[in-house]
Amino acid sequence: MPSGLKRFQEAEALHFITFSCFHRFPFLEAPAPKETFEFVLEQTRSRHQARIYAYVLMPEHIHLLINEPPLILVAQFLKALKQITSRKLRGDRQQFWQDRYFDANIHGDTERSEVIRYIHRIPVKKGLVASPD
Repeated sequence: MPSGLKRFQEAEALHFITFSCFHRFPFLEAPAPKETFEFVLEQTRSRHQARIYAYVLMPEHIHLLINEPPLILVAQFLKALKQITSRKLRGDRQQFWQDRYFDANIHGDTERSEVIRYIHRIPVKKGLVASPD
């Protein structure tokens, strides 16, 4: 981990997570990889009793707003999610996900609402859909 980077886990906060496909390639562009990711996300969420408040699958990256699972760290949750999806989706690629991820602690209803709004609007902003619905 680079010097100066701190992750605040076990802080009883929500976490706004962003992680990317390897070299930001659009590995999630087709429907099948998206469906696989959503299936694994639900399995991982259920297994670790996490709560997902919002998420969006972009062609080359993911945004998630999650709570802290009660029995594991957010980093462990993401490691499991990324490992399982990588095994299922990597194929003959060298790597499916970038190693790193962005994590911001979210406190309070106002900040939570802003992040959810951002997550829902990013596909519109990028021209992938006409509306957040």
